[in-house]
Amino acid sequence: MNNTDIGAALRELREASGKEAKAVSRGALMSPSKLSKIETGKAPATVADVERILTTIGVSEEIKARYMAAARAQATEATAWRLYRRLGLHRKQQQIRALEQSMGALKLFQPSLIPGLLQTPEYVRAVLSRKELGNDALVRAIAARLDRQEVLYDATKILRFIITESVIRWRLLPAPMMAGQLDRLISVSRLPNVEIRIVPLGMQQADVPAHSFVIRDDRVVTVETVHAELVVTDPRDVALYRQKFDGFERAALSGDEMRAMVGAVRDDFLREQETR
Repeated sequence: MNNTDIGAALRELREASGKEAKAVSRGALMSPSKLSKIETGKAPATVADVERILTTIGVSEEIKARYMAAARAQATEATAWRLYRRLGLHRKQQQIRALEQSMGALKLFQPSLIPGLLQTPEYVRAVLSRKELGNDALVRAIAARLDRQEVLYDATKILRFIITESVIRWRLLPAPMMAGQLDRLISVSRLPNVEIRIVPLGMQQADVPAHSFVIRDDRVVTVETVHAELVVTDPRDVALYRQKFDGFERAALSGDEMRAMVGAVRDDFLREQETR
């Protein structure tokens, strides 16, 4: 059940109860306009919103439990990676591409890997080869991920990336290929609608990385764990991720300082290759 389904169900329950929208919104401690947006699916209903609306309407405990469960599932959805592998990882990449084409702004924090939109073909292969795919499936997945990178050149979108210094030093590839990957970061960072920041290891920090996450249009957060992908839509939870992103953004290097750091690490990889 998605936001539209939940909203329509709440509207039907309210109308069946005979209660006016104004009375329900007042009892649920929200404005009439917010209730209207929830009922029409134009705004997501938090778990707390659904509980207050149902309590004000006066539904049975059985109905309340059913819709509360749907609201909790909608607030955070988890899909195991094995299901994506079964359907084809290239299809998952195509779904992400559709999201990226429809969004206006992206904020991505990554403490583990070069973000997919910034990866070279060699880096993409190194990442996706860990997924135990057949050769044909791997080739399709690599091509689909690289196709997503067209969004970088769409000047109508604002793309902000924050990665930790450990990411640019993590050796997923031989030294020459790592140097090429870092050159790619430097090049993309010069696009007018793209900002890449790096959190240096030597700087005092007030937070810990925990895991990667993506915020789209400040409304939806995607979190990748070892076993599954989580999609978070509850505004209160989304706000936590925005706060975390903003904190790391303040602690990260950008512009010429960032490019100087990446360039120095790239040069280390190149010198390492030359001495072999």
